[in-house]
Amino acid sequence: MQASVRLGNSTLGTTRRPKWRLRAGIAVSALPVSFLLFDCVIKLIKIQPVVESFTQLGYPDALARGVGLLELACLALYLLPRTAILGAIVLTGFLGGAMATHLRIADPLFSHILFPAYVGVLVWGGLLLRDDTLRALLWRR
Repeated sequence: MQASVRLGNSTLGTTRRPKWRLRAGIAVSALPVSFLLFDCVIKLIKIQPVVESFTQLGYPDALARGVGLLELACLALYLLPRTAILGAIVLTGFLGGAMATHLRIADPLFSHILFPAYVGVLVWGGLLLRDDTLRALLWRR
Protein backbone atom coordinates (compact mmCIF):
# COMPACT_ATOMS: atom_id res chain seq x y z
CA MET A 1 0.00 0.00 0.00
CA GLN A 2 1.48 3.34 -1.09
CA ALA A 3 0.93 6.43 1.03
CA SER A 4 1.88 9.96 0.10
CA VAL A 5 2.11 12.40 2.99
CA ARG A 6 1.28 16.02 2.20
CA LEU A 7 2.15 18.96 4.42
CA GLY A 8 0.90 22.24 3.06
CA ASN A 9 1.91 22.54 -0.59
CA SER A 10 4.73 19.99 -0.48
CA THR A 11 4.74 16.23 -0.51
CA LEU A 12 7.15 14.53 1.84
CA GLY A 13 7.53 11.56 -0.44
CA THR A 14 5.79 8.35 -1.14
CA THR A 15 6.31 5.70 1.46
CA ARG A 16 5.34 2.09 1.67
CA ARG A 17 3.16 1.74 4.76
CA PRO A 18 3.48 -1.74 6.25
CA LYS A 19 0.26 -3.31 7.52
CA TRP A 20 1.95 -4.41 10.72
CA ARG A 21 2.57 -0.79 11.73
CA LEU A 22 -1.11 0.12 11.36
CA ARG A 23 -2.19 -3.01 13.25
CA ALA A 24 0.36 -2.41 16.00
CA GLY A 25 -0.76 1.24 16.27
CA ILE A 26 -4.39 0.21 16.63
CA ALA A 27 -3.46 -2.39 19.25
CA VAL A 28 -1.32 0.05 21.25
CA SER A 29 -4.01 2.75 20.98
CA ALA A 30 -6.68 0.31 22.15
CA LEU A 31 -5.11 0.12 25.62
CA PRO A 32 -5.42 3.80 26.61
CA VAL A 33 -8.74 4.14 24.74
CA SER A 34 -10.20 1.24 26.74
CA PHE A 35 -9.00 2.72 30.01
CA LEU A 36 -10.17 6.26 29.19
CA LEU A 37 -13.55 5.05 27.94
CA PHE A 38 -14.05 3.08 31.16
CA ASP A 39 -13.04 6.18 33.13
CA CYS A 40 -15.57 8.30 31.20
CA VAL A 41 -18.39 5.85 31.82
CA ILE A 42 -17.84 5.59 35.57
CA LYS A 43 -17.72 9.38 35.83
CA LEU A 44 -20.89 9.79 33.78
CA ILE A 45 -22.85 7.28 35.83
CA LYS A 46 -21.17 8.66 38.96
CA ILE A 47 -20.59 5.50 40.96
CA GLN A 48 -19.67 5.69 44.63
CA PRO A 49 -15.88 5.23 44.16
CA VAL A 50 -15.90 8.24 41.80
CA VAL A 51 -17.67 10.36 44.41
CA GLU A 52 -15.16 9.24 47.05
CA SER A 53 -12.14 9.91 44.83
CA PHE A 54 -13.38 13.38 43.88
CA THR A 55 -13.82 14.16 47.56
CA GLN A 56 -10.35 12.80 48.37
CA LEU A 57 -8.84 14.87 45.54
CA GLY A 58 -10.52 18.01 46.83
CA TYR A 59 -13.06 18.49 44.04
CA PRO A 60 -16.84 18.69 44.43
CA ASP A 61 -18.46 15.48 43.22
CA ALA A 62 -20.87 17.57 41.14
CA LEU A 63 -17.99 18.04 38.67
CA ALA A 64 -17.70 14.32 37.90
CA ARG A 65 -20.13 14.29 34.97
CA GLY A 66 -18.60 17.43 33.46
CA VAL A 67 -15.10 15.97 33.70
CA GLY A 68 -16.41 12.72 32.19
CA LEU A 69 -17.96 14.62 29.26
CA LEU A 70 -14.75 16.59 28.72
CA GLU A 71 -12.73 13.39 28.72
CA LEU A 72 -15.20 11.81 26.28
CA ALA A 73 -14.87 14.80 23.92
CA CYS A 74 -11.06 14.55 24.03
CA LEU A 75 -11.29 10.82 23.36
CA ALA A 76 -13.66 11.36 20.42
CA LEU A 77 -11.16 13.76 18.84
CA TYR A 78 -8.44 11.13 19.28
CA LEU A 79 -10.52 8.35 17.74
CA LEU A 80 -11.43 10.25 14.56
CA PRO A 81 -8.57 9.86 12.05
CA ARG A 82 -8.79 13.47 10.79
CA THR A 83 -8.51 14.92 14.31
CA ALA A 84 -6.36 12.24 15.97
CA ILE A 85 -3.31 14.49 16.42
CA LEU A 86 -5.45 17.25 17.96
CA GLY A 87 -7.07 14.61 20.16
CA ALA A 88 -3.68 13.40 21.37
CA ILE A 89 -2.71 16.99 22.19
CA VAL A 90 -5.85 17.69 24.24
CA LEU A 91 -5.62 14.29 25.93
CA THR A 92 -2.07 15.18 26.92
CA GLY A 93 -3.37 18.33 28.59
CA PHE A 94 -6.15 16.40 30.30
CA LEU A 95 -3.71 13.78 31.58
CA GLY A 96 -1.31 16.51 32.69
CA GLY A 97 -4.09 17.95 34.84
CA ALA A 98 -4.62 14.53 36.39
CA MET A 99 -0.90 14.34 37.20
CA ALA A 100 -1.00 17.79 38.79
CA THR A 101 -4.00 16.82 40.89
CA HIS A 102 -2.27 13.73 42.25
CA LEU A 103 0.94 15.66 42.82
CA ARG A 104 -0.97 18.34 44.76
CA ILE A 105 -2.24 15.84 47.34
CA ALA A 106 1.11 13.98 47.54
CA ASP A 107 -0.08 10.63 46.17
CA PRO A 108 2.52 7.90 45.54
CA LEU A 109 4.78 8.69 42.56
CA PHE A 110 4.79 5.57 40.37
CA SER A 111 1.25 4.30 40.99
CA HIS A 112 -0.72 7.57 41.03
CA ILE A 113 1.24 10.61 39.88
CA LEU A 114 2.93 8.99 36.87
CA PHE A 115 0.02 6.76 35.80
CA PRO A 116 -1.45 9.46 33.50
CA ALA A 117 2.00 9.79 31.90
CA TYR A 118 2.00 6.05 31.17
CA VAL A 119 -1.40 6.45 29.48
CA GLY A 120 -0.09 9.45 27.52
CA VAL A 121 2.91 7.49 26.26
CA LEU A 122 0.55 4.80 24.96
CA VAL A 123 -1.69 7.46 23.35
CA TRP A 124 1.24 9.02 21.46
CA GLY A 125 2.96 5.70 20.74
CA GLY A 126 -0.15 4.23 19.15
CA LEU A 127 -0.73 7.37 17.12
CA LEU A 128 2.90 7.47 15.99
CA LEU A 129 2.63 3.90 14.71
CA ARG A 130 -0.63 4.44 12.81
CA ASP A 131 -0.33 8.00 11.50
CA ASP A 132 2.00 8.74 8.55
CA THR A 133 1.56 12.51 8.87
CA LEU A 134 2.77 12.55 12.47
CA ARG A 135 5.77 10.38 11.59
CA ALA A 136 6.60 12.68 8.68
CA LEU A 137 6.36 15.74 10.92
CA LEU A 138 8.60 14.28 13.60
CA TRP A 139 11.31 12.96 11.32
CA ARG A 140 11.29 15.73 8.72
CA ARG A 141 14.76 16.97 7.84
